[in-house]
Amino acid sequence: MNIKLIAIGKTDNKNLQLFIDEYLKRLSFYIKFDLEIIPDIKNVKNLSENQQKEKEGELILAKITATDQLILLDENGKTFSSVSFSEELQKKMNSGVKTLVFVIGGPYGFSETVYAKAHGKISLSQMTFSHQMVRLFFIEQLYRGFTILKNEPYHHQ
Repeated sequence: MNIKLIAIGKTDNKNLQLFIDEYLKRLSFYIKFDLEIIPDIKNVKNLSENQQKEKEGELILAKITATDQLILLDENGKTFSSVSFSEELQKKMNSGVKTLVFVIGGPYGFSETVYAKAHGKISLSQMTFSHQMVRLFFIEQLYRGFTILKNEPYHHQ
């Protein structure tokens, strides 16, 4: 199985990017993982929230194939403990999913078209985090999930 994370906008905090790069490196020992960044939309001042979500949605869906399983990182999604998230990853691998695609939307969330194509939604917390921080948190949780599956000492209970 391959895993892809699609996110809107670049990470402009160099310190945060160092942590992201560290966990990307660690994760590469377990699974093929791609982080795809969709550039911020230009001239958003001239767009309504819905127009911005629609434009971002078109760009997101252009990066997904018909066989990809799409999971949205969404505040209204299902919450997991780290252990239950690792179990969910194992289920996905066992089910024969070729590419599992997670998406971090733009500042206003996702368009209805993206929601309609999604196979599920996951919430990392009921709290709100910056989209840049969510990248780090999610990639670290993926790494943690694989260390749990391999019974490695990274995760403590």
